[in-house]
Amino acid sequence: MAKDALEVVNHIGWISKRQLHIIGVSMGGMIAQELALMVSDRVASLSLVSTAARLVNTIGYWENLRNRINMFIPKAPDVQLADIKGRMFSQSWLDAPDAEGGFPTNGDRFAAMELKKRGDTEGFTRKGFICQAIAAGWHHKSPEQLQVLGETVGRERIQVLHGTVDKMITLPHGETLAKELGEDAGITKVIMEGRGHVLHVEERERYTKLIQRLVEKTEKLPSE
Repeated sequence: MAKDALEVVNHIGWISKRQLHIIGVSMGGMIAQELALMVSDRVASLSLVSTAARLVNTIGYWENLRNRINMFIPKAPDVQLADIKGRMFSQSWLDAPDAEGGFPTNGDRFAAMELKKRGDTEGFTRKGFICQAIAAGWHHKSPEQLQVLGETVGRERIQVLHGTVDKMITLPHGETLAKELGEDAGITKVIMEGRGHVLHVEERERYTKLIQRLVEKTEKLPSE
C-alpha cells in the first residue's frame, strides 16, 4: 500500500526533496512509516497518529484472544455499533452533545454515519475488513528500522500522537513508537488524556493546530 501511495505522489509530480507532509492514522500510520522509509529525503514532516511500529498484546492473553475472535463473529447491527463505538472513541466524547447538530449525541451521529457506510456493500466488504486486519497484524518495524527512520527523515520533522483510552491500538504502542523513533532526541510526542482512537474527530481543533504547527515549522527547515 505504501508503494501504491508512492506511485500516486510520483504521478502527481511531488518528487522534490522535503516536499511531502505525511499524516498517517491507525493503519495509515503504518503505511506512512513504510512510505517514509522508502523516500525519507522527500519527507518534510511525518505525523503518526494512533498507530504502532508493530502490534503486541498489551491487555493480557485471554482478553486479547476474546477481542480478536469477536472481530469476526457476526453480530446484530446494534451490537456491532456499540462494540465499534467503544473501540474507537472515548465514552465522554460519545455521550457529549452532537458537535455538528442534528443528533442527540456524538455517538448517535457516528452510528448513523456507520450504518450509511455499511449500506455501501461494494465499498465496505467483509473481505476488505479481514484483509485490513491481516495487513495491520503483519506490519512490523524493528527498533533498528525506527532509528534509521528518525535519522533519515530528521527527528525534528516527526510527531507521534496518541490517546490514553485508545482501545484499537493501545497507548503502550504509541509510547514505544515514540521512544524507538527517538523521543529523547527531538521527536514530538503528544499524549491526549481521556481520548480514544480517532483523535482528529475527538480533538479536531487541537489536532489541526498540532499538524499545522509541525508543517509550518518544517517548511522553514533547510531541505538538505
